[in-house]
Amino acid sequence: MAAIVFLIVVVVIAAIIAAGRSIKVVQQYEEGILFRWGRVVPGVRSAGLHVIRPVGDRMQKVNKQIVALAVPAQEGITRDNVSVRVDAVVYFRVVDPIKATINVQDYQYAILQQAQTSLRSIIGQSEMDQLLAEREDVNRELRRIIDEPTEGPWGVRVERVEIKDVSLPEGMKRSMSRQAEAERERRARIITADGEYQASKRLAAAANVMARDPAALQLRLLQTVVEVAGEKNSTLVMPIPVELLRFFERAAGGDGAQAPAARAADDPADLGDAEVAAAEAAISNTPAPELDAGAGEAPVPELAAGDASVVPARDEEAELATARLASPQQGTEPTRSRSKANSSEGESH
Repeated sequence: MAAIVFLIVVVVIAAIIAAGRSIKVVQQYEEGILFRWGRVVPGVRSAGLHVIRPVGDRMQKVNKQIVALAVPAQEGITRDNVSVRVDAVVYFRVVDPIKATINVQDYQYAILQQAQTSLRSIIGQSEMDQLLAEREDVNRELRRIIDEPTEGPWGVRVERVEIKDVSLPEGMKRSMSRQAEAERERRARIITADGEYQASKRLAAAANVMARDPAALQLRLLQTVVEVAGEKNSTLVMPIPVELLRFFERAAGGDGAQAPAARAADDPADLGDAEVAAAEAAISNTPAPELDAGAGEAPVPELAAGDASVVPARDEEAELATARLASPQQGTEPTRSRSKANSSEGESH
């Protein structure tokens, strides 16, 4: 009787153990691979309750969730010979559980090593400015390099790769800060110069408007005085415009106004230019008189014997006047010549 009870107990324990080995539960985020006598049974077991053989069958579960794997910082030299230190993070998941289980021993460790090697490679192929400014392109290229040898043979797909940080040497950081400061200063100078140019154009237009009416300048001066006086200064400097001085000068009739009048009084009122111009026009417009065809030359009048002395006397007077104008010291010589002429006249009579 005792042996029968012991046998029943052993059978029950064996049944419980067999049931525990035969019943398998696969979670929603997992897939199961069934090995029967060491060989993979085709197909995967999806989520749910599955019963397998207690002897000879073994089920291995593979997690299909996305795994975030941190890549340690890698030091390298960029294409433009700058030493940098870059770390990244890789997001991947298993798309083929059979390949991920059979073809690679530990796919997470393999992905980590592949990511480190690819990160060093991408550092050497890129420039420093690309690592800092073109992160999207670098991430896309790094994902392509990591995913190429993993998805097909290993059944692991790399979803995303992100560069976390790019560490630069201190000297390079100072150089970049000086460059950024110089760039900001250049932009500030350009903006200031542009503002001055626009202000100068506005001032030129305002000066042109004020030049048309001098009273506008006076109003502007008074407005400036009001603005300065509003600051409650102890000293107020008020410039006097030149137009105001000219106004008082014209009102008082000072020397500056009398001098042009005096100069105008000294000048002759009429120089006779109008009469001369009228005479010349009359001469040029008057036709010359025509002579008759049968008429000869005009008769020349003959002088009488007593009238011959008139011409030499007039010639001597003209010659005397010319000599006096030419040389006042030679006035005696024309007098002597005149006396000789008179004596010769008396002898002829």
